[in-house]
Amino acid sequence: MRIALDAMGSDTNPEPELAAAVEAVKKYGDEIILIGPQEALRARLEGLPGGAQGIRLVDATDSITMQDKGLALALKAKRKGSKTSMAVAMDLVQNGQADAFLSAGNTGGVVVTAYYRLGMLPGVERPAVTGLFPVKGGACVVLDIGANPEVKPEHLLQFAIMGSVYASALLGIARPRVALLSNGEEPGKGNELVKHTYPLLQGSGLNFVGPVEAKEIYGGEADVVVTDGFSGNVFLKTSEAVGKMLIDILREELMGSMRTKIGALLAKPAFGRVRKILDPSEIGAAPLLGVNGLVFKAHGRSDSRAILNGIQTVRQAINADLLGKINLAISNQLHPQQETLDK
Repeated sequence: MRIALDAMGSDTNPEPELAAAVEAVKKYGDEIILIGPQEALRARLEGLPGGAQGIRLVDATDSITMQDKGLALALKAKRKGSKTSMAVAMDLVQNGQADAFLSAGNTGGVVVTAYYRLGMLPGVERPAVTGLFPVKGGACVVLDIGANPEVKPEHLLQFAIMGSVYASALLGIARPRVALLSNGEEPGKGNELVKHTYPLLQGSGLNFVGPVEAKEIYGGEADVVVTDGFSGNVFLKTSEAVGKMLIDILREELMGSMRTKIGALLAKPAFGRVRKILDPSEIGAAPLLGVNGLVFKAHGRSDSRAILNGIQTVRQAINADLLGKINLAISNQLHPQQETLDK
């Protein structure tokens, strides 16, 4: 496998990316393509155990930062010959020189650059950042969690098809239960987007189980949940904050007295498992589904462990032929649906 890694993505770049690249080569034996200022990266790699062995450096003299927005961001993403690390990496994917791309950089930059340089899969109009959330009994795929603040019902139908393929290919769920995020379980509840999306999902041929509230997601009542990027991002950030708060409260309470400290010591393995379940860095990266290439986004605060876990997630997607399966599902399920809508 050939995985293109944005060396300039994380908040503390490039150290986490360099350490993860070196470890990934040792662990998996794949080729990691590091994109960034070539000579500076080479000098830093030489100081790490294993050095640049198994790592290919590709020069990129520019980068997209958190300060890049609007027209400036679009120009960096779209311009022919752009030398940002994201543009250079995605050109490698588009030209068949890399199998996938991973970045911990600006989410908007990843989305816009992928849109302009890779294009969309036939039949898909919007890309969707796709999160994997720990829930009762396993995990739930939620999309979109940040790419599209405003969407149309047909976009949520496209998200549902792609999310189902992701749940099937990477989680091994034969017929994923698809739900629509709402403020109630009844079909008549929700805003206009939810109300107009309901009949599309109902007639899609997917295993649609209806609207769900956030509590039903954590109760494990759906395998795939679709929503707009604004609501999805609020759900993501709230979930991360609550998970962190619970861990912090447990730590404070269990370390309050000698008795609770003894109890904490006895329960340490269980708390370790809980912490691992709630830690988003265990997954490492979320796919941007809908673009014509495998693109993954890691958290900006990712350390080397999170980046390494992200590489593992990317490898799973390549092995599962995620892109090919999504393309086939869109062709088989969306086109007949679109013909019905056009009549």
